[in-house]
Amino acid sequence: MTTAPRTLTAPLDERGFALVLHGGAGGRVEELSLEATADYDAGLAAAHRAGEEVLAAGGAALDAVCATVAALEDDPLFNAGRGAALTASGRAELDASVMAGDGAAGAVAASRCARNPVQAARAVMERTDHVLLVAPAAKLVRSWGLETVDPEHFVTEARLAQLRRVLAARQEAPRHGTVGAVAIDAEGRIAAATSTGGMVGQADGRVGDTPIIGAGTFARDGVIGVSCTGEGEAFLRGAVAHDVTARIAYAGQEPLAAIEATIAAELTARGASGGLIAAGPTGVVVAHNSPAMFAAYREGERLVTLT
Repeated sequence: MTTAPRTLTAPLDERGFALVLHGGAGGRVEELSLEATADYDAGLAAAHRAGEEVLAAGGAALDAVCATVAALEDDPLFNAGRGAALTASGRAELDASVMAGDGAAGAVAASRCARNPVQAARAVMERTDHVLLVAPAAKLVRSWGLETVDPEHFVTEARLAQLRRVLAARQEAPRHGTVGAVAIDAEGRIAAATSTGGMVGQADGRVGDTPIIGAGTFARDGVIGVSCTGEGEAFLRGAVAHDVTARIAYAGQEPLAAIEATIAAELTARGASGGLIAAGPTGVVVAHNSPAMFAAYREGERLVTLT
């Protein structure tokens, strides 16, 4: 379901940095119904705090977005890491990517053993000659100094129950759950990171936009960083994250205008829904044409959480 596009903006922190995160876009009820007492606001705030502490200490944007996304992966309320959506066979197949504004990037798809897929994606970027690895083996993940877990670690009772409802056609399969973060640090460096379990009941081996650089994630210093969430196939076909960046870098559009134009052309016009977050020299943007979007960003002294 698509609605009239909604955008929210905020300037850079007075300390010269900014961080924005998302916890998925879609219908509010489809996620909150998993656990009626879940405190999504607290989860978003905790993840934002994890990244903001990095930036406030003078840390790099890349470190901040990885800390933020790892916190969301560890929170079973969100569709990433533990608590991720399950495939039709009941497996968790996790995708993640990171990109720094200098062009460095890394990603993993169908990961089943790295506790924090975003950290595995960063390891691909920093410790291999590759950009994307599919189903990295536990031995390789451990060689990067990262924690591995049994695949059952990611499976929760709430997600199993959700899968049963979807497979029995009692519930439409949610298509929007993903987490991500974008930051610009005090040195002007930009980074973006995105992580997901994909769609409920998807075919084993399906890969969406999240680990595809330029589709679900993109960053360029001096321009913008973008992390997307929504109907992954539409973001793939429209190369949405890169399209936003190109409109700014090559067409000279302002960030908000570029984001609104991309959503209109690549999502709304195609009957697809979702959203994105962005950060750059002018501040942060949260934009979506879905009914709702989970997000958090700072506006002056106030932390804004959207649930």
